Amino acid sequence: MWRSVELREIRLFLILAEELHFGRTAERAGVTQSRVSQSVRELERKLGVQLARRTSRRVELTAAGERFRSDAGSALDALERVLAATERASSDVSDPVRLGVIAAAVVGPEVRAIIEAHQRAYPASRVEMVGLPFRDRFGPLRRGEVDVMVASLPVGIPGVVTGRVLSRHPRMLAVARDHPLAGRASISIEDLADHAIADLDIEAPRDLVAAMTPTTTPSGRPIRRIPLRADEASTLILAVADGTVVHPVTSAFAATYAHPDVTYVRIHDLPPSRSALAWRARDRHRGLRAFLAAADEVAARG
Repeated sequence: MWRSVELREIRLFLILAEELHFGRTAERAGVTQSRVSQSVRELERKLGVQLARRTSRRVELTAAGERFRSDAGSALDALERVLAATERASSDVSDPVRLGVIAAAVVGPEVRAIIEAHQRAYPASRVEMVGLPFRDRFGPLRRGEVDVMVASLPVGIPGVVTGRVLSRHPRMLAVARDHPLAGRASISIEDLADHAIADLDIEAPRDLVAAMTPTTTPSGRPIRRIPLRADEASTLILAVADGTVVHPVTSAFAATYAHPDVTYVRIHDLPPSRSALAWRARDRHRGLRAFLAAADEVAARG
């Protein structure tokens, strides 16, 4: 039966092995959770071995699943490098790639490595950086104004696919320099119940907004919000600087937006924000496909 195994089944299993979560796997692959579950069951049936144990809360790999993850992952990476090299040899890609970024600091070592790999392989295909609007950061991707973007996860937008996790950014709290929390080495998410954060009028997936700005603390205390229409990040920074609000952000945001009256304090009990490439599922733009192949090559090199 193993001869009937399909590449898409292996790819879905490898994403599941990384995420250990059916919902996040479905989001990254651009398919439904039931499709992921069905594909993994079919793979197990063809191989005649259980690869993963499912519980109500999480997924755990079996010993056979761990071995298959390692061996199949290496083999798939090698195959994808061969396919990418063959494509490069048979075509001369010159289409530019428009890469959307919300903050300069999200273009870290991982993204720069992908850009460099792409431009080494396709010198005629430029990677053009495009700044994304603060209030509608996914709009340019949906409208085709950018080909790919660096996005915080989860995305969960129909028709938009996300790739492998590129980087993780610690969570920070933006506060005024004279704010009572400013002198702390770090704070807890519980501290936010005693202060107001901004209720930003932005267009973003509900799950992403909830992950970035939770409505309650782990103990159930509500986190008060003050409505703030911010067309630019500077509006939020100025509201923090004058003490109107404090606001949870990422370390990439903190590295990009500095103000003499604002400081950033680490939130030690919020999980890091994850970033990944996101693109339209059915986009056949040649430059984009070459860029994504470069991303796979960089990931394969570790």
